[in-house]
Amino acid sequence: MSASLSRPPRVGVWLIGARGSVATTVVAGCAAVTAGLHPPTGLVTETPAFADCGLPALSSLVFGGHDTTDCPLPKRAEQLAAGGVLPAGLPAAVEAELGAADAEIRPGGPGAGDTRGDERLIGEFAADISDFVRRRGLARAVVVNVASTEPAATGSELPPSSLYAAAALRAGCPYVNFTPSTGLHHPALAPLAESSGLPYAGRDGKTGQTLLRSVLGPMFAQRALAVRAWSGTNLLGGGDGAALADPAAAEAKNAGKERVLADTLGTTPEGRVHIDDVPVLGDWKTAWDHVAFDGFLGTRMILQTIWQGCDSALAAPLVLDLARLAARAHETGLSGPLGELAFFFKDPVGEAPSALAEQHAQLERFAGRLRGGAGAGDGSAETGEGRPPRARRDHMTRSGEEAG
Repeated sequence: MSASLSRPPRVGVWLIGARGSVATTVVAGCAAVTAGLHPPTGLVTETPAFADCGLPALSSLVFGGHDTTDCPLPKRAEQLAAGGVLPAGLPAAVEAELGAADAEIRPGGPGAGDTRGDERLIGEFAADISDFVRRRGLARAVVVNVASTEPAATGSELPPSSLYAAAALRAGCPYVNFTPSTGLHHPALAPLAESSGLPYAGRDGKTGQTLLRSVLGPMFAQRALAVRAWSGTNLLGGGDGAALADPAAAEAKNAGKERVLADTLGTTPEGRVHIDDVPVLGDWKTAWDHVAFDGFLGTRMILQTIWQGCDSALAAPLVLDLARLAARAHETGLSGPLGELAFFFKDPVGEAPSALAEQHAQLERFAGRLRGGAGAGDGSAETGEGRPPRARRDHMTRSGEEAG
């Protein structure tokens, strides 16, 4: 057999917000791990539970996407390295891979003064994706939204994230929404999601403060400790900080954080999360939580946590995980909401537990289904065939990054 015939099929990863910090870290990180320059730290799909699941190899992933900005990926990577987000020297080491991905980025929209209607925008976005799959000889492609948070959608108008989601399904691609933006959650897209026969997952990647809450919330509930108040503060800069300075976008972001507490505690405690834009922090974020709870005989106690992390470095491996899992789900014939991927999200589609340990157990069971290969599924995700996403109001899209 020739080398070309024995090579594993290539899989596309089409990123919405393809020149943002998360997307740049995804491309650079995938190249670095593939070349053996860095270990796959943070990649859940590289742990033993996912061995022999038939997931596409990292080396088989081909990147492209949409964005409204024109800063080339190699330049963006240099900026991230200067800020300590990427290791020094990595942009130069993977410059070829960054350049190849940048060559596959197409103009997004709608921009200021754009007169194209929704149908034309969806059609053009879908054509870009289909052309990418055809030209690169890909077995399939997964569309992943990693753009900045939108304000909540109102009325019947489709926000940009929903235009991209509709384009993904029209192009025959699984869709993953890593942001709190509306995407497929718009009621107008429910029939399309149901009839597409495609798997989809989301929304809002769980990478920092909410990840910790999904562990601590069940702890309090299981130990029968009464949480009286749970407050928090986020300090962050970069594209997220600027986007979340908009109160409407911040409200959309906080909805998932609060939902995790309500689901795991069985009640909604007092307190809110406050988000402050601190531009000097760049891609780095500090999340502080203050938990007031009662113990035996009403003894009042406090737990405080501080999470300091780099959004892009936390999000990028999960984006790669999700792209690989969604691609394999598509290959095995699964369709509808992938509730089994709730482990990765604040507000998952489909039916799923909220506690992280339960979500991880569900994810490992899903790995077993994927390991069965093509035909192992019944044509639908475990959470229900063709079930449309929950119609909740959420948020919008531009180039950028989303995590937390």
